[in-house]
Amino acid sequence: MAQGARRTFGQVVIVLVLAAATAAFLSVAAVRHGFFDLKVYYGALTWWTHDGGEIYDFLKPGTQYGFTYPPFAALVMLPMAYLPWAAAITVSVAATVVVSVVLLRWLVDPVARRVGWTRWFALAVALCLAAAFEPMRETVNFGQVNMLLLFLVAVDLLRLLPAGNRWAGVGIGLATAIKLTPGVFIVYLLVTRRFRAAFTAMGAAAGASLLAAALFPDASREFWTAALWNTDRVGELAFVSNQSLRGVVARLHPEHPSTLAWLVLVLLTLAVWAWRSRAAVAVGDEATGLALTGAMMCLVSPVTWVHHLVWLIPGLILLVDNGMAAPAGSRRRRVLLGAAIVGYAFLISRIVWAWEKDFTGVDGFLGSNTYVWISLALLLGLPIRRWATPEAAGPGRAPEPTGAAGQPGPAGSAVEAGGVAQLDESERVPPAVQRHPVDGLHAVG
Repeated sequence: MAQGARRTFGQVVIVLVLAAATAAFLSVAAVRHGFFDLKVYYGALTWWTHDGGEIYDFLKPGTQYGFTYPPFAALVMLPMAYLPWAAAITVSVAATVVVSVVLLRWLVDPVARRVGWTRWFALAVALCLAAAFEPMRETVNFGQVNMLLLFLVAVDLLRLLPAGNRWAGVGIGLATAIKLTPGVFIVYLLVTRRFRAAFTAMGAAAGASLLAAALFPDASREFWTAALWNTDRVGELAFVSNQSLRGVVARLHPEHPSTLAWLVLVLLTLAVWAWRSRAAVAVGDEATGLALTGAMMCLVSPVTWVHHLVWLIPGLILLVDNGMAAPAGSRRRRVLLGAAIVGYAFLISRIVWAWEKDFTGVDGFLGSNTYVWISLALLLGLPIRRWATPEAAGPGRAPEPTGAAGQPGPAGSAVEAGGVAQLDESERVPPAVQRHPVDGLHAVG
């Protein structure tokens, strides 16, 4: 009992120190955007509901920014128009915090139980680290919806789909109806041959869009025929905050970015993503499928602002998961945990903004696209966890080491599905994982 009390006291002290350090870091590093995007939503909805204007005609005074989301998003956000501004901020921040807590719990719980950490302690540490994460703090400070969309997708992929629930796909469909980019997860379901969930997602997206069209026919007509195609409303492609492949190409030649070069890069990215995602799903590693698809979406989207990179959170956590599952002192553990630490350090640093005004030269090319390189590294190097679920190993079998594309491979072969580095036989699957194969995401309580 005394030992348990000392452990709890030590964990409480660690969390308090980490929370204080995070608060100090945010006081210096966090940029205050004054809930800029939330002001756009709030202003557009107020203009629409109280002033008789069309929602897609609204531009925030002094800017080129207007409401760019589909009409169903306007329906979901409509209550905001009847709240005071302070209440709208409160709802936005509270919603982001709540879904972030739940999502991080789903992702961190398997790591905590496998390593033997107290669940509350692991979650508290994860929340402190997430608060310092630049995409997360930008999401909060802009009043963005990114974590809500990630949560809706994760409900399907981490909870409903592994359980065989017939409603799997609804979350992805609703996320797609709110903002079109999560529609890549419908493609993910199709590529990995979960056709029922894919059609459920398509049905949910279509149903939500039709509901919005029935309620707001003029706004729906305007969005699908005009506003959707007006790219000037989203901002400058070469702006350093655009951490997508399109942004990389645009920064090479801002006046005339090569569409052909971008399309070639997108096709190559999609080919790698399809191969690795199918390998992940083949062994039951749905969390890695989520992480790979999130990284792919950030890369191929024409515009991926820094705050959109919250989709990299699952990948960074899974790097830690893979690292902690490796034997203590092994090269595999050092490589994976080192990669997670370096990626996280860059993603709290605001490093890309050092080249905001001038991204020319080799240093500009490398530095201004730092977050793109991290997305690419996760897509290419995130290991596929054959041991993630008991079903992957089969009844009574210990998980096997894997080779390319997640298929069983000889001891000492290349990393799982093109992972980070070649590994020794002793670094494959730790005994702790073999003893507790149920510590995957299917077993999260």
